[in-house]
This record gives sequence, structure tokens and C-alpha cells, in this order.
Amino acid sequence: MAFEHTIARAFAMSDEVWARHANPWSAWTRTSTLPLIVLALWSREWIGWWALLPTAAALVWTWLNPRVFAKPRATGSWISKAVLGERVWLNRDQVPVPDHHRRMARLLGLVGGFGMIFVAWGVIDLAIWPALLGLAVVYLGKFWFLDRMVWLYEDMKDADPRYRSWLY
Repeated sequence: MAFEHTIARAFAMSDEVWARHANPWSAWTRTSTLPLIVLALWSREWIGWWALLPTAAALVWTWLNPRVFAKPRATGSWISKAVLGERVWLNRDQVPVPDHHRRMARLLGLVGGFGMIFVAWGVIDLAIWPALLGLAVVYLGKFWFLDRMVWLYEDMKDADPRYRSWLY
């Protein structure tokens, strides 16, 4: 099973939760989660073991985020289509996606993973430059991935009646 399927299962992303996550407020504020986690882990330098509290709060926010916003009135924005494309991507075993999307999504996953190595190094050593470099690389990969998910959704919206129904 693909890593992202495991993550999606952990987040219990039902159709209702996905619909709420397509709200631009949800999708855009979700981008705050990694810096919040990094800052929370970094805070161990200042508050010791109490850093577990902001770390736990950041992780809870990561889980809650797609649930706290209302279903959007429309899903035609770039970020909403990126979320819809992520759903298409996760469903690729049932409805195959073109190979060029598969290759690029995997490559961008590697970019993000490479960035996370630097984030981890920075957080473990409390070294600012690898943490910031890692965050920049992770976000470069993530936003490029999201842009590809918009493209994927546009290419696939007519491949399954459910996909078309997500756009309103």
C-alpha cells in the first residue's frame, strides 16, 4: 500500500471531510502545519519537555484542520482543485491516471522527502539553515505537487462520474 494511502487512512478522510477540506480556508491554513510542528519541536530548547504540549497541539491541528471548515460554496479555485486532484491521485488504483502524472507525483514526493531530511537535521541539531532550507524544499515540492494535482483533476474529471460531481 502506498504511503499516502496509509496517511489518508490515519486521517479518516471520509467524503464529507474531503468536501470540507476543499474549502480554500482549510487547504491554505493546512500549509501552516509543518512550520508549527517544527516550531513546537524546536521549543524544547526553551521549555524542555513542555514542548510536547505545542507539538501535540500542532499534530491535533493537522488532524482537525480538514474538519473545522464548512464545505465550500464552490470548488473552482486553484487550491480546491488541488484537493480534488489529491482525491483522484489517491483513487488511482481504481481509476488509473496517466503515466506522466504518476512519474511527476513520485518525483515531487522524493523532493519533499529530501527536504524533510534537512528539516529533521535542523530540528535535531537546532540548526536554523538546514531547517529553513528543508522547509523551502518541502514547500517547493508540495506546491508543485498541488499544481500537478490541479492538472490531474482537469485531465481526469470526466473519467469517473464522482470526479465531475466534486466540481460545483
